[in-house]
Amino acid sequence: MPEQLLFAMEVTLNGLMTGVMYSLVALGFVLIFKASGVFNYAQGVMALFAAMTLVGLQTGQVPFAHLINAVFGTEIHHFGWELPAILAILLTLGVMILFAIVVERVVLKHLVNQEPIILFMATIGLAYFMEGFGDLMWGSDIKTIDVGLPQGISETVEASTFEWFGYGFFIDRLDIAASLIAIVLVISLTLFSQYTRTGRALRAVADDHQAALSVGISLRRIWVIVWAIAGFVALVAGVMWGAKSGVQFSLSLIALKALPVLMLGGFTSIPGAIVGGLIIGVGEKLFEFAIGPMIGGATENWFAYVLALLFLVVRPQGLFGEKIIERV
Repeated sequence: MPEQLLFAMEVTLNGLMTGVMYSLVALGFVLIFKASGVFNYAQGVMALFAAMTLVGLQTGQVPFAHLINAVFGTEIHHFGWELPAILAILLTLGVMILFAIVVERVVLKHLVNQEPIILFMATIGLAYFMEGFGDLMWGSDIKTIDVGLPQGISETVEASTFEWFGYGFFIDRLDIAASLIAIVLVISLTLFSQYTRTGRALRAVADDHQAALSVGISLRRIWVIVWAIAGFVALVAGVMWGAKSGVQFSLSLIALKALPVLMLGGFTSIPGAIVGGLIIGVGEKLFEFAIGPMIGGATENWFAYVLALLFLVVRPQGLFGEKIIERV
């Protein structure tokens, strides 16, 4: 088999793995949009905040240590103990659920039946607040996250592909783990959305807040549930991306890469978030591999957005999105 073809196959597999990581972030956007009809700008910052909180709890860091030291002249930074990864994850999940309750009580309950643009602007303010609050709480230094996920090249994949093709593929074990977790999440969230009473209530709220209230659906309860689930998805995405590239400010910028994913897959489709992520992941890797050297490289920075722009011209609602026709 030609060497270039083998390289392309390896690039495609790595693109699929990267696409799954994009999809994990996009899932959070889809969940919020399905429940409120608004794009949650804060989803990327939620992933960063969840990852920072997990590292802080796991390493026994004192919250607001820098502020406490500045005010009282102390030199405290850590409690002196470390938590097991599973316990730290559970506590972080509790923090994200608490965050969902606070968001509903402080922000969302005052915005019932408001225009989507108002809700969108509220999420922008929430994003910047969370970013500053997270830095104040845990510090802005780059952190490493370790929850026991496998990392490094997969010897099994390398040995198998070398036996089949005479060339070993480099596939990161973390990417494989992320793919398996994403599959479980997608199946679970799809079943939840389609076959549970809460899932149907969630879709009803997205269609019309006032109508949902009139038939006895608690809008506040639905919003707490969906923001809590989105917080869980943000935690998973934060753990995966944090383990891959470190817990730092740039982690919040992965939300921007979720935009073209949603444009391709559709803002209202959970499977669409996965398919869109795979298309973007594979597309940008193959484009960089085949065309990048001819035009100076660095095409991964803009390829996804150009592809999404071209796609919008053909199918604005996305591959799995619902085509909305308003009659006046």
